[in-house]
Amino acid sequence: MEIRKNKERQKALDEAVSKLTEQAGLETVGFQSETDFSMPSTKTLRRIVNLSRSVLFPGYYEEAPANPYNITYHIGVGVEELHKLLVGQIVAGFNFTDEGLSEDEKVDLWDKADAIATDFVAKLPELRAVLSTDVVAAYNGDPAAKSYGEVIFCYPVLKALVNYRVAHELLKLGVPLIPRIITELAHSETGIDIHPGAVIGKYFTIDHGTGVVIGETAVIGNNVKLYQGVTLGAKSFPLDEDGNPIKGIMRHPVIEDDVIVYSNASILGRVTIGRGSVIGGNVWIVNDVPPGSKVFHDGK
Repeated sequence: MEIRKNKERQKALDEAVSKLTEQAGLETVGFQSETDFSMPSTKTLRRIVNLSRSVLFPGYYEEAPANPYNITYHIGVGVEELHKLLVGQIVAGFNFTDEGLSEDEKVDLWDKADAIATDFVAKLPELRAVLSTDVVAAYNGDPAAKSYGEVIFCYPVLKALVNYRVAHELLKLGVPLIPRIITELAHSETGIDIHPGAVIGKYFTIDHGTGVVIGETAVIGNNVKLYQGVTLGAKSFPLDEDGNPIKGIMRHPVIEDDVIVYSNASILGRVTIGRGSVIGGNVWIVNDVPPGSKVFHDGK
């Protein structure tokens, strides 16, 4: 009886394996490499994010305390590890998106990845300067905030913005795939979904944050504040002659300087929200809004 059960179980397992390995079923959901290379690693990319946060905000994210006597050591060690891990992930990203590289191309790719990672590290002081304005914006925009330190420790917008600004810089340097993974890590952690292709100015903040969506081609000016649930999305997706969405078109909103957008507002398409405007909660906008406007749901 036991032998028969074991045979029946093994037969069921073998049939499942056979069906799961059919090539037709793997076309969309499977990835099989003809060359030997490492896939991008979400575990390593989480480490890269944590290292970036600890270098950009020293004393907040590393386990050992930072002080004026060891700050150079802390940042130096963090930058070295960040650079090393980033090189490997950049190579993995290029390999994943460009199968069939020759051995010579693989060697050149490591040099290319090293150069990109070095250029990225050189941008870290600039990234910190921009992120410091985001800290100020979050602090000034929330009467409940007691200090800049509380904002850095506790506010999900800062975590999401570190990921976004790191990812955006890598995207500008020509890194494929890795930037998107980094912003999706923040999406999972904070509920804030910012595409790395979006362009966001200084002094940006999101109050509460959960459910905010900022699309790939969105452009946000300086001193802009969003509340939870705001969507800066696309109105529609133009299709090509085969019925597939056309990639790369400018399809998300432009939010000019000094704009406030309240909770659950949806701004869709390549529309412009003029400077100094206030967009109320739960509104649906698909047309341009002149500078200095106030758009509210009447609630009736």
